[in-house]
Amino acid sequence: MSVLQMQRISICAMKKDRKAILEDLQSLGVLEIDTSAVQDEELMRMDTLESRQAFEKNANAADQALEVLDEYSPEKKSMFASLEGKELIERANYLNVAERRDEILRKTNQIMALKKAIAESKAGIVKLETQKESLTPWLALDVPLNYRGTKRTAVLIGSIGSVLPLEELYQKIAEHVPDLDAVDLQIISVDKDQTCVAVICLKENAAALEEALRTLGFARPSQNVSEVPARQLEKLDAEIAELRQKIARTEDEIRTFADRREELRVFSDYFRIRAQKYEVLSRIPQSGRTFFITGYVPKKKAKGLEDKLEQKYSLSVELEEVSEEEDVPVLLENGKLAGTMEGIVASFGLPGKGEFDPSKVMFFFYIFLFGLMLSDAAYGFIIFLACAIVLKKFPRMAENMQKSIRMFMYCGLSTMVWGILLGGYFGDAINVISRTFFGHEVGLDPVWFAPLDDPMKLLIYSMLFGVIHLYTGLILKGYMCVRDKRYVDLICDVVFWLMMLTGLIMMLLPSELFRSISQMNIVFPAAVNTLAKVLAIGGAVGILLMSGRANKNPLLRIALGAYDLYNVTGWLSDVLSYSRLLALGLATGVIASVINQMGSMLGGGIVGVILFIVVFIIGHVFNLAINVLGAYVHTCRLQYVEFFGKFYEGGGREFNPFKENTKYVDIKEDTRL
Repeated sequence: MSVLQMQRISICAMKKDRKAILEDLQSLGVLEIDTSAVQDEELMRMDTLESRQAFEKNANAADQALEVLDEYSPEKKSMFASLEGKELIERANYLNVAERRDEILRKTNQIMALKKAIAESKAGIVKLETQKESLTPWLALDVPLNYRGTKRTAVLIGSIGSVLPLEELYQKIAEHVPDLDAVDLQIISVDKDQTCVAVICLKENAAALEEALRTLGFARPSQNVSEVPARQLEKLDAEIAELRQKIARTEDEIRTFADRREELRVFSDYFRIRAQKYEVLSRIPQSGRTFFITGYVPKKKAKGLEDKLEQKYSLSVELEEVSEEEDVPVLLENGKLAGTMEGIVASFGLPGKGEFDPSKVMFFFYIFLFGLMLSDAAYGFIIFLACAIVLKKFPRMAENMQKSIRMFMYCGLSTMVWGILLGGYFGDAINVISRTFFGHEVGLDPVWFAPLDDPMKLLIYSMLFGVIHLYTGLILKGYMCVRDKRYVDLICDVVFWLMMLTGLIMMLLPSELFRSISQMNIVFPAAVNTLAKVLAIGGAVGILLMSGRANKNPLLRIALGAYDLYNVTGWLSDVLSYSRLLALGLATGVIASVINQMGSMLGGGIVGVILFIVVFIIGHVFNLAINVLGAYVHTCRLQYVEFFGKFYEGGGREFNPFKENTKYVDIKEDTRL
């Protein structure tokens, strides 16, 4: 239906025009390059790895520079900035940045150098803070840590890896050096891990004393500074303050580049585009003077592309229809309505060979079922209005995001319709508000019926909608059989199933079981009852005899037919799956009613009004969010499992054209073909 037909295009052009042609193809973005068909060993391919790496390095450098600017000079963005999409710039602006790329690269390197300087300064501060921490135990010492004594005396400064009182230290020294008389020991500081000491003795006793101290775990300080610790600490504080001032000055200098943010974005995309072009260049076969490009282009744009290239260059363009064996990429094209379903179809799988795009058929059912699951007119209006405002305010948002929001806008309209039919307006908010705060209950009656008053009626209609949905899937399978002239498959795999299922439904409707569930008394004429039995039996026999028709063994064919006939239970399961329409529809209304009742617990009055407003807003926002999510998930499931299971497998490969895949900006130009 809306899968664009592809053509294979082959281009042979002069090597001197290679760059210009590739740039035109990249800006047009309609050609998927596939050079696998060209296998001539005499043709060469360029090694562009080094150039691509250089381009990617420049693009990444600009990205990093932008991150630095965002860190030190953040942009003011609204909470909806993600919806704004890429900025659209003129081609002239893009070319201007390309011409000044060397200048912008220097600015990029300056920003990164400033960031590196900040990192180095911060590392220096960490180092100085560590030195300060190691000096803290020695602040009471009034000589430098590297002080060794006078001509006659020696000073041993260090720490012992345990907590020892002064008396015990003297005792330990006396035990190890009993002949030592002249010694003076001072404890500088004590903490839970060590005891810092300074010991004075005669020079001739220094070696023996240090050896004795080492038996206690004595170790010299890690810092060998020539200043008194307190004075050294002041110097370290001064250095830290200077580094912090340097960081502040460097940050201010980085902020002066904030007005370069836009050109950095264009600069990044410029090199990103060049890297993409050189990646394609490495795959293109070339001879001494010519080069060759092959690939796929949508048929509706093939002639325009051919004319555009032939007008500008001396080349040869050949268009040909694709063969059935080729792995042709898939590109969907629908209008604004059905186009909203393309993302959901792609999430399951693009159409495979021989399949059509189900987006148009799916659109009606998806919107219909989503609205029935949510079924509250007020919720639907909120969804519709919010999505309409977003679409109006952010016309440049990403295409996939735009389609999703438009889909929810249509779902909001459907929800409004179903809400009016079933009488849901924030649940029963109108009744509760009028009864609680005005003393007289009023409400809006449903145009059709109230599900909370008659849930079995909604269940029956949910099953009916499910049968219609499943029948549509089976009919679409029949359409594909007719289109491909597989008439035997049409009769055996579609007609027989429609006969049997229709017959079984006609037999069920006048039954006592259906009457007890639906409270409806349906009576068919005898001829209709006979027709129902004929259809059911005829369809069952046809399935039994023909489902295994590919097998020549008659017994195995019957066995396969019986197995396929057993799949009628799968149809029953599929129909029962549509009971989720009832479940989610009731859940929305019941939760909304509970919220309204909770809000009205304090009755009228100022306090009651305040409580009601708070509970109403918080509760209904929660109810709306959780049920929109539920409706989305379960509607998708009904499409993927029940509907697609009847005719659609997917598995197609997405069309991936050679185009300007940018990160920050879109380049404005005329791409009409």
